[in-house]
Amino acid sequence: MQLVIRPFRPLDKDAVRTLFSIGIKEHISPCFHNAMTSPFHRAVTLALFAIGYLLGSNIGVLVLPGVWVGLVYYCCHELYASFVKGKLRTDMQDIPGNYQSKPDDCFLVAEAEVDGRPQIVGMVAVLAKQSGNEKHGELFRMIISQSCRRMGLGVRMAQTVVDFCKEQGFSKVELETSSTQTAAIALYKKLGFNTVLSHTETHAPSWIVKLTMVTILRMEKQLFWWKSLIRLFTCCLVWTRNDVMRLSCSSHVFLLCGIPPEALCASS
Repeated sequence: MQLVIRPFRPLDKDAVRTLFSIGIKEHISPCFHNAMTSPFHRAVTLALFAIGYLLGSNIGVLVLPGVWVGLVYYCCHELYASFVKGKLRTDMQDIPGNYQSKPDDCFLVAEAEVDGRPQIVGMVAVLAKQSGNEKHGELFRMIISQSCRRMGLGVRMAQTVVDFCKEQGFSKVELETSSTQTAAIALYKKLGFNTVLSHTETHAPSWIVKLTMVTILRMEKQLFWWKSLIRLFTCCLVWTRNDVMRLSCSSHVFLLCGIPPEALCASS
């Protein structure tokens, strides 16, 4: 199967929106499974079963745990389905306007020929974000069609994003994913992303998030680590009485980075 990664075109809109909807809603079942197999949810289910049994009601034995299980599934469904619904009404409604109107942003699709016809089988977006004096890229909407998984397409698309961010001079690439998406997390770690933060703040009410047992992970990959290193050692510069800077750390660090210490002193 020949795959082509290219920029989004307006004619791709329906296919991309459909792929986005299917790809996100696929996480509902794994989310429900993870929730119901957690010690807390197991304990609640058994407790409700016991209460129904002690009440001497066969209906209660079935209804009480059934209502609980149904509530958990509703929460899992609502978490992802409402996310899709909201995004289809906002940024995914106008992809060119939200992801392609600025030169530092992009929206890419993967196209493959399936049964003799071109088909969108993957998508990913990048938005430029300003952080102090630096820009970084944030990865969004990474979806791979089921028919093209385990073929390296996810790695190719993620690496394409990393390369794009390097070309733009971004300091790093950031993204957020849910704890349910274990395959995506493994892929990002393989590409050098590290988890820097976890939280439970989402578009959904907090009680829904708690019942789903989902955690949001923020991951990032540093692109130009030597810039951070230079800033770190610059903070170690000490002024002498003659207003001449001397390094508190070895100047060899700057030489390794290709920057002679004299240049730093001259720039002051």
